[in-house]
Amino acid sequence: MRLIGLLAVLLIVGLGATSQPAGLTTSSSVDQILDALHDRGRDLADFSALVKLSDENNATGDATVSSGKLLFQSKPGGDARIRIAFDKKQLGDKIFEQNHTYTLDGGWLVERDYDKRQEVRREVLKPGEKLDLFRLGKGPFPLPIGQKKEDVENIFDVVKVDADKDDPAGSVHLRLTPKAGTQYAHDFSSVDVWVDLRLDMPVRIETLDANQTTVKTTDFSDVKLNQGLSDKDFEEAPLPSGWDQVSEPFDQQGG
Repeated sequence: MRLIGLLAVLLIVGLGATSQPAGLTTSSSVDQILDALHDRGRDLADFSALVKLSDENNATGDATVSSGKLLFQSKPGGDARIRIAFDKKQLGDKIFEQNHTYTLDGGWLVERDYDKRQEVRREVLKPGEKLDLFRLGKGPFPLPIGQKKEDVENIFDVVKVDADKDDPAGSVHLRLTPKAGTQYAHDFSSVDVWVDLRLDMPVRIETLDANQTTVKTTDFSDVKLNQGLSDKDFEEAPLPSGWDQVSEPFDQQGG
């Protein structure tokens, strides 16, 4: 599911007041960068961003790019919700309009394809379970926001990568390599994170799968932090008539 690649860039964190910037620079050490990501996660109530998700097959060179807007909000009690609305897709040199949304809230992932007039509702968490998918060592999606550097370094070898001309402007680059025997070593060869020096937030995530065949890259732009998102921002519009609908409660899913 393409959403899963995008969810890899997110982390469930608690509500809190925004702290003073950590003051990262291009000379900051790995520990200083991890500390800044930890502090940013603790203070992150919500954010919005324009997002571009790219999948590339190293063997064939085939690539697919979807772009749109993402909303993220922490909720009381360690829960969270996410909404992603894709409006463009690129296949090779061709760009297509699309209207494809995903909303993950209250344990349900609602996928709507307005072009195909289809809605699929999947309960992705057990009833009552919180959306804590990204905690290092507990969930499948690695990202060191809101995580203590000691926890990150117990699971990954973390190094700072020299700046490159293609890096996002005003960022610093870390490479996380899963340690042998950890759950992430089965899924990833590496996770590269570019951290914006002003926002203390990842602005690019690049994952290479364990077989080293698929590269998934997520880029954020126009990032806005702690702007007070509300229920209205995550509401689903009334479903148009004549659509195909599928509902998959957790206890009715195989696998």
